[in-house]
Amino acid sequence: MSLLNLGLTELLALLGTVSGLVLALYLLDRSRKRQVVATLRFWAQANSPAPLRRKRRKIHQRLSLFLQLVSLALLLLAIAQPRFGSRERKPRDHVLILDTSSWMQARTSRGALMEEARALAFRWLAGLPSSDRVMLVRADALATPATGFESDHRVVEKAIAASEPSQTALDIGKALELAERVQRLHSSSAGEVAYVGAGRIAGGVQNKIRRLPSNLLVLLVDREARNCGLRTISVRRSATDPSLWEMFLSVKNYNPTATDVSVAVLFGGAPVGVRRLHISPAGEQNTIFLIRTRAAGWLEARLFPGDGFPADDHAVLELPQQKILRVTVYSNHAEWLKPLLAANRYVSAKFRKPSDYKPQEDSDVAIFDRFTPQTPPASDSIWIQPPRENPIFKVVASVAEAPVTRWCSENLLAAGLRTADLRVRNGEVFAPEAGDIPVAEVAQGPVILARPGKPKLVALGFHPMLSRVRYELATPLLFANILGWFAPQIFQHWELNAGNVGSVTVPLAQDTDLSEIRVTDASGAPLPFTIRGQAVRLFSGNPGIIRVMTGGRELVNSLTLPDVADTQWAPPQSARHGLSNQIRVGTRSRDWWQVLALAGGLGLLIEWLLFGQRRASPQMVLLPRKEKSPMAELEQRS
Repeated sequence: MSLLNLGLTELLALLGTVSGLVLALYLLDRSRKRQVVATLRFWAQANSPAPLRRKRRKIHQRLSLFLQLVSLALLLLAIAQPRFGSRERKPRDHVLILDTSSWMQARTSRGALMEEARALAFRWLAGLPSSDRVMLVRADALATPATGFESDHRVVEKAIAASEPSQTALDIGKALELAERVQRLHSSSAGEVAYVGAGRIAGGVQNKIRRLPSNLLVLLVDREARNCGLRTISVRRSATDPSLWEMFLSVKNYNPTATDVSVAVLFGGAPVGVRRLHISPAGEQNTIFLIRTRAAGWLEARLFPGDGFPADDHAVLELPQQKILRVTVYSNHAEWLKPLLAANRYVSAKFRKPSDYKPQEDSDVAIFDRFTPQTPPASDSIWIQPPRENPIFKVVASVAEAPVTRWCSENLLAAGLRTADLRVRNGEVFAPEAGDIPVAEVAQGPVILARPGKPKLVALGFHPMLSRVRYELATPLLFANILGWFAPQIFQHWELNAGNVGSVTVPLAQDTDLSEIRVTDASGAPLPFTIRGQAVRLFSGNPGIIRVMTGGRELVNSLTLPDVADTQWAPPQSARHGLSNQIRVGTRSRDWWQVLALAGGLGLLIEWLLFGQRRASPQMVLLPRKEKSPMAELEQRS
């Protein structure tokens, strides 16, 4: 037997003190009550006073004293919390590493791997002495403590039952390092480090394990699950056809034998195509699908037939709608502006005479070539050398030929324009108002001016096709910037990827401005990231959508596939394997304090029922009543 809360010396000291107090109370005289009687005349009076003798105190209710002492002793033993069975000197502190990686979702002929791991963890926990403390660590890509060191094993059992597989692969090195560090810093008597799981790790993790704990116990579950799943999916819009998407799929075979699998692609629930793949053992094969659509919708990829790990047999991506910018040109010389607009495949241009102008024209952008309508349009518009009659922009000067002294490259409209020898011929200089944005300036002032708001307006003080400006590279770039300012989505380069949860690496183009990179989730909230070389790196432990925006390019990563480990961990022979090798010290101890407390309380209740009523009636002391004389009685009667 061992005492958990009190030592033997402390228990004896408390028991002696309490017993002495109770015994002293029993030796005290009982309380007396005065009672007046009629007379003491018949009481015999002693001739001489009795000599004073010291009264010897006695215990009259020995059974009551015995019950009280035994009951108090039982209560003190309950406080000391004795344990019977194990005689180890100190309780030990164990760390249970439960594998909650994505591979634990797999199923075999005996059921799910996670259920088998929970049952194995319960059996290991049941074999420990109740005085030992246990910490549960859930291990996937991260090692997360689920409990502290708990002596109440029911808390650990609840944490084991609540453990579920995650979407990331196992990093066993981090979990073992955490367990060893916790035992070294927070434990006075280290017990076992027990790993329960399938031992499926990502390639290269085996070499990163620095050293194994000397007290490691490995409990492996069934590892016969078969899997062939989607590894990566990448969808990009074709560089030549805006209505065509190119879908790239990679399928990996995790089995030691060759596998035949079918890949089906659906868009909006309608089948797009099917491929039959023969994949070698532990091999990977790629295939390409072409999807023609401008509409938004769900793009799905499925593998047939199913296997023991269905989580990576299905992936979904959302394709965005490809909008076409509708432009209406009002000009008497449409052939001058057709080459500028035909170069952009995302622009649909219609050409009208100025006399055919309609204020409610169904278009996104209107272009006025040296023409000012009486009623301005409700859409965004470009004004090329507008006449001074009914002006939209105030003209302050005219220039016959003047060089462009400055491109205002701090705004999007002049981005990428660096021409130094561009000369404006027969142009007009505008007077900017509050809020206007200068785009190009000569010595006298701005010759290209933009006005934000609703609608947006851009004015050119010269005609770009009536001078040598038409041969400059800045001219098509200028119009592309203007149309991109009106509708940024038409120049947005989309790249959609369905990848694995966990570490994400997004490669960047060589000309990417690193200061413009933004990373957000599906709701637009910013996410932390790092930049290494020409790649953005971040970590996501849960499925979701990550958007990486770099100027005019948006990379959408749909993290819907689990990170499946492809290597089986081989623990060294020095580690103990199986429950038969579990370290046990002594027999399992049991707590008796509840029984002792109940017995002590019951003893006090019995003692009160037997002797409590007797102590409630005090002894009586008889005192004579003062008698009156006969003469006093006669006087009182008269």
